[in-house]
Amino acid sequence: MRAIAVIPVILFHAGFSTFSGGFVGVDVFFVISGYLITSIILAELEQGTFSIVNFYERRARRILPALFTVMFVSLPFAWMWLFPSDMKDFSQSLVSVSLFASNVLFWLESGYFETAAELKPLLHTWSLGVEEQYYILFPLFLMLVWRFRNRWILGAIIAIGVISLGVAQYASSNYPSANFYLLPTRAWELMIGGGLAFVIKYGNSHVGSIINSKLIKETFGLLGLLLIGYAVLAYDKETPFPSVYALVPTLGTALVILFATTETSAGRLLANKPLVFVGLISYSAYLWHQPLFAFARHHNSSGVNEEIWTLLIVTTFIFAFVSWRFIEKPFRNKHQTSRSQAFSLALIFSVLFIVVGIGGHVTSGFLYRLNDDQNAILAFANYDKSPVYREGSCFLKPEQDYAEFAEWCEDDSASDASILLWGDSHAAALSYGLRAQHGNVTQFTASGCPPIKGFDNYTRVHCKGVNEYVLERISHIKPEYIFLHANWLYAKEYAEVIELDKTLSVISSVSPQSKIYVVGGVPQWQPSLPVRVLRAGMDLSSGNILKMDRGVEEEIVSMDALIGSQLVGTDAVFLSAIDEFCNENGCLAVVKDNEEFTLIAWDYGHLTAAGSELMAKGLIEHLKQ
Repeated sequence: MRAIAVIPVILFHAGFSTFSGGFVGVDVFFVISGYLITSIILAELEQGTFSIVNFYERRARRILPALFTVMFVSLPFAWMWLFPSDMKDFSQSLVSVSLFASNVLFWLESGYFETAAELKPLLHTWSLGVEEQYYILFPLFLMLVWRFRNRWILGAIIAIGVISLGVAQYASSNYPSANFYLLPTRAWELMIGGGLAFVIKYGNSHVGSIINSKLIKETFGLLGLLLIGYAVLAYDKETPFPSVYALVPTLGTALVILFATTETSAGRLLANKPLVFVGLISYSAYLWHQPLFAFARHHNSSGVNEEIWTLLIVTTFIFAFVSWRFIEKPFRNKHQTSRSQAFSLALIFSVLFIVVGIGGHVTSGFLYRLNDDQNAILAFANYDKSPVYREGSCFLKPEQDYAEFAEWCEDDSASDASILLWGDSHAAALSYGLRAQHGNVTQFTASGCPPIKGFDNYTRVHCKGVNEYVLERISHIKPEYIFLHANWLYAKEYAEVIELDKTLSVISSVSPQSKIYVVGGVPQWQPSLPVRVLRAGMDLSSGNILKMDRGVEEEIVSMDALIGSQLVGTDAVFLSAIDEFCNENGCLAVVKDNEEFTLIAWDYGHLTAAGSELMAKGLIEHLKQ
């Protein structure tokens, strides 16, 4: 079962679209963990041999040696390949992992403009944080309620699970980041495993005849595997998670544990030697894959091809075998490593990582590693976008709804023909340039909300209401010009079909005299433009042309073509942002602004003030034609 859990996770993080729901492997792990830990604790409580110290020792021996090895090996690569902002994030994660709180850190870092998840080498340790917090609390809970015995303990487990699932369902729509990372909304998955352990140990007299039915075992064992497989193949980034959707893989896991014995087809499949071997090394494989993938993405800014991905996956399992054989096994053997040695090493490495982590935090990612010119470029990572984008007033944050648009977002100046700008954070970036080049610009922009009627994204719960509000304001204002702009690639992630033509039809019906311009996506850089400029050996006073990653460029051009095709038969005009910034040699990366050179974007594609003005000049020219 551990193999069934870890393989989809690795393939998902490697970007294989077939395994779009591979993240559910973590949920399978949670059920397995809940089952195994509860089984062990119940057996020892029954025998009167349970010791909280012994329990924590076993968990430390199981978790820490391989984890600390991966963290220690990651340090030199982080030093060589991570620029200060990413190094600061990595340093903070060293501290949080050592304190069993990495899930809390990554929740706090989960804002829209934060580093992409796939670039964080220790991001996957969030699940260990959840488990470690569970390991601290759950044994104490069982010890406290043990005197009430079977029926009441199972009832308490069920109650905790139901409450946790209810909270997760609510939070999946209202607090998606906290819902994903934190223990209260994950506890029910562990409780499924815990309740299952309780039923298997004490419920034989009631359910034994059902469980021991050969037909039942065969049917439900296979059903469990099918449920897990369905979630792996059918779920994707748009699936609210965890929520009731997570019942599919978690209950599937429970069915497999309960029914897939060696007498069944599912049991025989899971008992084959290759899967058993992968299961043995699954913990180490899980630990190694994310740092390998993240550092590969950092080191290969132009993209990681399929051959490299294959090599990385093979390397993951090689490293996993080595660390299982020479790290995990010896430290789990009390005859090879004593309790005092295990705790001493754990303490030494914890202190080491905390000291290094604090050092990385207070020095802003060991900023002194770079020279002044390099630091000037990387300073864009801390670009103050709020006044440029008018964040919180005309550019709504994820938690804000349309009622929080400021009144002055609607410009009623009579000096120029009225322009209404509608879109997401990329449109907010464009707003500065339009305001600088033209009076009378109304700005309605919201984080993660492309200008598409009916657009629904569970991570941006206010998008639908915001877009309905903008359409209502368009019918009232009836502006001369309307600009629709967004990161259309982001929109495509959450909408299988971008039905822009329907949006245009509504605009034309409520404001028929308005001239509509749909602006294509701006250049995008992986992992960010400042990093790409540095890796190209450029500075702020030299060459200003840089090639986008070919894959990203092809995606943007393809999306532009798709958008253009939806404008056929309408009065709307498509304007290419790529044409404003790029030619056959590459795209503008550095531009002159008030006698100084500056980058056109401060992250992967959000424009700086100078970049926004440059783009707006070209767009305003089209109004004069």
